[in-house]
Amino acid sequence: MSGGVDSSVVAGLMAEAGHEVIGVTMQLYDHGASVGRKGACCAGQDIHDARRVADRLGIAHYVLDMEARFRSAVIEDFADTYARGETPIPCLRCNQRLKFADLVGLARDLGAEALATGHYARIAAAPDGPALCRAADPARDQSYFLFALNRADLAFLRFPLGGLRKTEVRAHAARLGLAVADKPDSQDICFIPDGRHADLVARLRPEAAEPGEVVGLDGAVLGRHRGVARYTVGQARGLGEASWRAGERMHVVAIDAARRRVVVGPRVALGRREAVVCEVTWLVDPPAQDLRCAVKLRAREAPRSASVLWDGMRARVALDAPATVAPGQAAVFYAGDRVLGGGIIAAASVDSAAGRDVSPAA
Repeated sequence: MSGGVDSSVVAGLMAEAGHEVIGVTMQLYDHGASVGRKGACCAGQDIHDARRVADRLGIAHYVLDMEARFRSAVIEDFADTYARGETPIPCLRCNQRLKFADLVGLARDLGAEALATGHYARIAAAPDGPALCRAADPARDQSYFLFALNRADLAFLRFPLGGLRKTEVRAHAARLGLAVADKPDSQDICFIPDGRHADLVARLRPEAAEPGEVVGLDGAVLGRHRGVARYTVGQARGLGEASWRAGERMHVVAIDAARRRVVVGPRVALGRREAVVCEVTWLVDPPAQDLRCAVKLRAREAPRSASVLWDGMRARVALDAPATVAPGQAAVFYAGDRVLGGGIIAAASVDSAAGRDVSPAA
């Protein structure tokens, strides 16, 4: 129970269905400094809100101090990833390392029959066992952030909101008399209240804030930057004097953190047809040959047709059409609505649109 409307409604619906419900809130950071701040998650006011909901529902409620664990598993990883010149997904790490690892273990230790959360995804029956599927509402679907679930845990998990729209969830909250019915959704990065992620990275990894060169695809120096942590592949803002070249708007096409270089080029240079994916998790039996599927490269993008070749260690994704591939983001594999697996993008290959290699090693 994060203190938001989604997990609160899940607790209410499960209690209403007659289950014995135990509410668990993870205290993740700042021990109360976020009281009164809108858009937070698992801190300050949110813990207070979760407790009020539990009291309203008449269920047990426990708060777990997981600040040290969250810092090491999520915040430190966030800073490390930016320092490598990649773009992290902190919600994925939180799901992978805390919510669906530590909390699953806790739930089993308590003798619970299931762990229910407020994620917008579905678990459906399939011939080979429970399957993770996209939510009914594509605008709310969170299956992209859940590909790293343990396949063996799918039968233990419940996602009661997977078939609902947000308006229906808020209607349930109002019907149940929950004070969080109109509470705003949490922001994308809950532990950065002002949205200035580069400042946090600079404190934890000062080298990521050191200035360096902005260069073109040909190696020509076009300007200076204020730290690789301020950039991600595909970005066009914040390039200063390097924003335009020969009348074309420049975009970040690669980040060479070792040499503190940001490589820029025209939009066409963003196109890639291949990507190498590591930290792969399969929610089906790993494919023995090329797998034709749809691949989602960013949370807010539509899946793209591709082939995936699994060698037992890494997956190589061959896209049918060029796309922007950002190291550090996830590549998630789908067959229709079903999540087959996914992993973290480690590298992009040759720029098939521009005909040049613009990887950091180029």
